[in-house]
Amino acid sequence: MAETPDPDDLLSLEEQIAAYQREFQALDPQVEQVVSALSRLTRRMNVAYGRQSATLGISNSEWEVLKVLVLSGAPYRLGPGDLAKKLGLTPAAMTHRIDRMVNEGLVTRERDADNRVRVIVELTPDGREKWVEAMRQATVFEADLLQDLSSEERGALGEMLTRVLRRVEEDQPDAEGRLSDLD
Repeated sequence: MAETPDPDDLLSLEEQIAAYQREFQALDPQVEQVVSALSRLTRRMNVAYGRQSATLGISNSEWEVLKVLVLSGAPYRLGPGDLAKKLGLTPAAMTHRIDRMVNEGLVTRERDADNRVRVIVELTPDGREKWVEAMRQATVFEADLLQDLSSEERGALGEMLTRVLRRVEEDQPDAEGRLSDLD
């Protein structure tokens, strides 16, 4: 089954902004260019990362769990509740994801020896290797993505996007997880 195209992708960025301006004259075309370009870029990057993950036999959602475990630091262990919170998931959704990942050998799930009620999810060597290979592939993709920018331009773009991100984080502190609560 083919994916439904995003309505924004049916028009070039310039055509989309012109159509928006036609229908809403108060639109700032510079702001719209930045926001629409970021939206399209994010969507396309997510597709590319998904394709890369698929070559490794993992999904984007599994990649997210691997990433959170790696970012937690050695020994790469967290409770399911901590994982769910960091990923903006419900406990049930997290349990389902962990079940799949245990079956695939990416993580283990064991009772905490110090607290038999608590469960610990730990990254396996295979899970860590999948994460490392995904990082290798992403590094190549990202370098290619930014190849037309000089080092100075990359630095400036990074600083500007970080400022915009901080603004969103300050104005929307509860929006760090999934948007399912807004549906």
